[in-house]
Amino acid sequence: MAEPVGDFGLIGLAVMGQNLILNAADHGFTVVAFNRTVAKVDRFLGDEAKGKSIVGAHSIEEFVSKLKKPRRMMMLVMAGKPVDDFIELLLNGGVEEGDIIIDGGNSHFPDTNRRTKYLSAKGIRFVGTGVSGGEEGARYGPSIMPGGNEEAWPYIKDVLQSISAKSDGEACCQWVGDEGAGHYVKMVHNGIEYGDMQLICEAYDIMKRGLGLEDKEIGDVFTEWNKGVLDSFLIEITRDIMYKNDDKDGQPIVEKILDSAGQKGTGKWTAINALDLGMPVTLIGEAVFARCLSSLKAERGRASKVLDGPTPSFTGDKKQFLANLEQALYASKIISYAQGFMLIQNAAKEYKWKLNKPEIALMWRGGCIIRSVFLKDITKAYRANPDLENLLFDDFFNKAIHKAQPGWRDIVSKGALWGIPTPAFSTALSFYDGYRSKDLPANLLQAQRDYFGAHTFRVKPEAASADYPEGKDIHVNWTGRGGNISASTYTA
Repeated sequence: MAEPVGDFGLIGLAVMGQNLILNAADHGFTVVAFNRTVAKVDRFLGDEAKGKSIVGAHSIEEFVSKLKKPRRMMMLVMAGKPVDDFIELLLNGGVEEGDIIIDGGNSHFPDTNRRTKYLSAKGIRFVGTGVSGGEEGARYGPSIMPGGNEEAWPYIKDVLQSISAKSDGEACCQWVGDEGAGHYVKMVHNGIEYGDMQLICEAYDIMKRGLGLEDKEIGDVFTEWNKGVLDSFLIEITRDIMYKNDDKDGQPIVEKILDSAGQKGTGKWTAINALDLGMPVTLIGEAVFARCLSSLKAERGRASKVLDGPTPSFTGDKKQFLANLEQALYASKIISYAQGFMLIQNAAKEYKWKLNKPEIALMWRGGCIIRSVFLKDITKAYRANPDLENLLFDDFFNKAIHKAQPGWRDIVSKGALWGIPTPAFSTALSFYDGYRSKDLPANLLQAQRDYFGAHTFRVKPEAASADYPEGKDIHVNWTGRGGNISASTYTA
């Protein structure tokens, strides 16, 4: 048998897989490539991979045999059953104790938890790795978020950090944590991505329907915004989209696109996990629901003919309004990230992961879809205080929100008065006002729950008495007709 030559192996030759292989080869690694459709391997070797340090394999057994030990193998295949299928193929194809299997797809973190435990019992080191940056990122440097069996990290660190994006000389790839932590952080990243995109779409809608701007004018606004605090990949591509016209008729391509948004589920996973952990990650949730509402295209068409509402009409200083809109977008973006890091922080407690928030922010600074100048400030905040309870308590973000408030509130109120939906802007502001409220009307809610379901309540420390002791679960007979039985036995 020939001597193994591969430093790194990759399964899955869709565009992302091919680009990661080319990226690794450019960094001096000899890569073994495999795809279940073998003809795709041959085409790749004869085309993009020609002349590079890339070798092909026509079977799993050949793939495994060509890798140096401990074997370092990454899968970039569809999440779910295909990942489990390839794991079994590798186990039956010659993988040995000490080898490392990396899942670089968009797997759900509970699946990664399960796979890590399953393979650890067999002596195989499993890593679930979030990869963000799209096709271009995969080719020239994505954000990489690895987690799982930490024993694997010293063996894969050189490859993953070499091929990752760099920000201020630092690799946008650091060890995230145990089990499914890497895929969890990628899930939250995708949720924040949903939020960012929805906020930008709402800003576009307000400029389009509220101010009556043409697409090129909107592109000019995004161009200016990309020079300041909103400098980011998503603002940059939105600018490009606004300027792109059809070569044949000269009309903006964006105006030809059906307003019914798709989704692959990672935003939904984030929203569901937030509910499971009892975290008010409202902006991501609204971003998911906005996509759901957009998909009701035919129904919305019928509703537009029978449901009445205001018609937008702008009078005033357009320049000042656009400045307010910029501040609203910035403030809402701060809220989105604050909520995302709240979720990560609570997940670390719930799942007993040691997550490094400054490093997570660093990993998102380059290569990924949500990369932005803004993330430098988040990294700085968490490096200054790793135990920061909430991003809003950091002096920089506290002052930024304070400055943005007047414009932010103006935009949300204008949206309501004009009948232009702003679910992400609105929920961001509502969260902010709720979070800064010492008292909320949940006291009435608790009374209602106790009234109809005897679910009990607790009293405020200052209201405690012999009849209403502090820290005790109390039930009141609200009507005089019921008993004193509590929800411990009555759960209606």
